[in-house]
Amino acid sequence: MTLPPGTPDLAVLDLLVSVAELGSLGAAARRHGISQPAASMRISALERRLRLRLLDRGPTGSALTDAGRSVVGYAQAVLDAARAFGAGVAALHAAQVPHLRIAASKTLADHRIPQWLEVLRESYPEVAVSLEVDNTKHVEEMVRNGLADVGFVEGPHPPPGLGSRVLGADELVVVVAPGHPWARRRRPVTLRELATTALLWREPGSGTRDTVWEILGAECQPARPAAELGSATAIIASARAGVAPAVLSRLIAEPHLNSGTITEVTTADSVVLTRNFRAIWRRQAPPSGPAEVLVRCAASGS
Repeated sequence: MTLPPGTPDLAVLDLLVSVAELGSLGAAARRHGISQPAASMRISALERRLRLRLLDRGPTGSALTDAGRSVVGYAQAVLDAARAFGAGVAALHAAQVPHLRIAASKTLADHRIPQWLEVLRESYPEVAVSLEVDNTKHVEEMVRNGLADVGFVEGPHPPPGLGSRVLGADELVVVVAPGHPWARRRRPVTLRELATTALLWREPGSGTRDTVWEILGAECQPARPAAELGSATAIIASARAGVAPAVLSRLIAEPHLNSGTITEVTTADSVVLTRNFRAIWRRQAPPSGPAEVLVRCAASGS
């Protein structure tokens, strides 16, 4: 079925609706970024095409005729349909763009994922990526609930009920303020000394906390925390202020160690402080497409 002869274009119908909404041809012209004479000419051309008088023009302005009001009603329906058409086409385009939802612990989000995403874009330059940052426990929950396609966490064990892949080990270091007694001692700190000292801890649900607690708990019941803090930044600030020693990822501690604001404590050879980085996913939805490339990239150490 073809369009009937004389069917007007959408732009002039939109202009006519603007006249009805704003009550003035001049205001409608300004909305559409054209001069008033140009707007008047377009409405006149529409009247000739439809063979209807749509506006009563007078010295005080222009007013819609009865026919003009009816045409505006028809035009609004046409324009609404056109907008729905445009939105539908845009949705089809959006559906064709790969979208990858990532959740990650803060250490990985800050120090690893930017490099991995750079490599990912070589294979999927058009991929739309969203990243949520939280502690390990919450990242695991997001993956389980289908809110993330793939997660990146740290901790001593793979999360139950999820697929996972070890990406590598992360070294943990004991740090103190430069004025702390441990900063000057020559004898390495033992695991028991570390376990029986009140330390700065991350909040429950943190992969760092779970790892350190398990390592120290194998020696004895760890001492009560000196403080529980929700970010590595807060822990570094507290350690720097001399509140207590802390155990941190070397990735996080390195810049502060280099600047001398905190000091690394030598530990006995028997003290092995490491944790694993892992990619995790729902078993029924293993990584594919961009997610698979990202996990491969992370596992290769790129």
